[in-house]
Amino acid sequence: MTEQEWYSTLEMRHGKELQQKFTSACVAICGLGGLGSNAAISLARAGVGKLILIDYDKVDISNLHRQQYNVSHLGIYKTDAMKQTLSEIAPYCKIVTHTEKITEDNLSLIADCDIVCECFDNAECKAMLVNGVAEQYPDKYIISASGMSGLHTGNTIQTKKLGKRLYICGDGMSDVDSDGTLFAPRVMLCASHQANTVLRIIAGKFDI
Repeated sequence: MTEQEWYSTLEMRHGKELQQKFTSACVAICGLGGLGSNAAISLARAGVGKLILIDYDKVDISNLHRQQYNVSHLGIYKTDAMKQTLSEIAPYCKIVTHTEKITEDNLSLIADCDIVCECFDNAECKAMLVNGVAEQYPDKYIISASGMSGLHTGNTIQTKKLGKRLYICGDGMSDVDSDGTLFAPRVMLCASHQANTVLRIIAGKFDI
């Protein structure tokens, strides 16, 4: 499959003008766990031209029940494993990886992107990224997530717009501490909301 064949096929599915917007876009995915790994795959399949993947962790057996990794990825850095997976799905998507923990001091890692996906599983890290983007990169859109644990109905997972450039996906209520665990379906639903919101923003659709 050539690059021309790949993009021609996407243009037939999405329309040339819209696909050109996707191809020209750059999205940063901060955290490659249940949310980030699923969102990355959805965005790559849509033909987003550049993805910046940020995570410092390695794939563990406990990740396999909800994250987009295989047994062959165990012990490999998530950035490397996801880059490998995406190269099989969307070989002409430009993948930039940063195998490190993103903090207030290195937010320059996301300087080149148009949209930031916050995909952490820690409340303090979520707040740091949302606040840091708002302060240092006020022109960027950020898609955050909150509430996707347990076996509650998937119908409660939704997207809300909380500011001009801030969107929150999830039910906003469920928590691992009270529900005990996460299951792939609700995590994937929330990640899909995030990816869908990214694509809508790239397409110029800012409502919810």
